[in-house]
Amino acid sequence: MEKLILDGTKVAEGVKASLKERVEELKKKGKTPCLATILVGDDPSSETYVRMKGNACQKIGIDSKRIHLPEETTTEELLAVIDELNEDEKVDGILLQHPVPSHVDERAAFERIDIEKDVDGVTSFGYGQTALGFGKYPSCTPAAILRIIDDYEIPVKGKHAVVIGRSPILGKPVSALLLNRDATVTTCHSHTQNLPDIVKQADIVIAAVGRPEFVKGDWIKKGAVILDAGYNKGNIGDVDYDACYENASAITPVPGGVGPVTISMLLKHTVDAAEEKTFN
Repeated sequence: MEKLILDGTKVAEGVKASLKERVEELKKKGKTPCLATILVGDDPSSETYVRMKGNACQKIGIDSKRIHLPEETTTEELLAVIDELNEDEKVDGILLQHPVPSHVDERAAFERIDIEKDVDGVTSFGYGQTALGFGKYPSCTPAAILRIIDDYEIPVKGKHAVVIGRSPILGKPVSALLLNRDATVTTCHSHTQNLPDIVKQADIVIAAVGRPEFVKGDWIKKGAVILDAGYNKGNIGDVDYDACYENASAITPVPGGVGPVTISMLLKHTVDAAEEKTFN
C-alpha cells in the first residue's frame, strides 16, 4: 500500500505564504495585525511556545505584544490585563498561554477574552459557535487538523472518524468540526470501554490523548488516515508511529505534522480578525 506522509511543515509554509500577502495589503491600509500573548509564571515549555509564536508573527509581518506576568499573579490581576487588551484597538488577537499557575482561575480568564479577539478558540462562546457551524476562530489545533485534511484532499463526508480525547480545545471541537463535515464521529476518552475495537472501525483516527505512543499498530485498520495531535517529551506523539504506519494509508509525523500547522492557524485567525476590523 502506498503511504502518504502528511507533511505539516509544508502545509504551514503554504498558509504563511498566503498570509504574508494579506498582511502587506493590510499595511497599505495603515493596519498592522497584532497578536498579544500572555504568559503567567516561568514554565520553560510555555516560555518556548510563546517565543515560537512571537517569532512566527515576526516572520510574516505581524506585531507581537508579549505580556509576561509573575507566578504570583492573581486571577483578578490577570482579568484586568485581559480587559486592557480587549480595549486596545491595536490588538487583534489575544492568546493566554496554557497552563496558568494552579491558583489562577484559567476558565474565568479564557471567558474574559473578547469573542472578536478569541483567535485561539478558548471561550465557551467561540466553542458554541464552532459546534453550530459558524465560528470564526475554532481552536487552533482542530483548525490545523482540518487544514491538513483539506490540503491533502482527504475525504471526510460519510467516513467514520474516531477522536481519542475530549479536551475543550482539542477533542471536543475537532469532533464538532468533523461532524459538521458530515463525518460519523465517535469521541473516546479514558473511560471508553473496548477502545482498540472502536479505533479498528475508524477510517480517520485523531489522536489527542496526551500519552506517548498510546495508539498501537494493531488498533489501525488497513487504509485508515491517522492525524496525531499529541506532543510528548522527546518529540513523541500519541501514536506508535512505526507500528501504525504499517496499516495506515496516510499519517502525520511528530514533529512536523499537526504542530506547525497549529501555529500557522493562530496567525491566520489573527490576520482574519485584523481584516474583519479593517475591511468590514
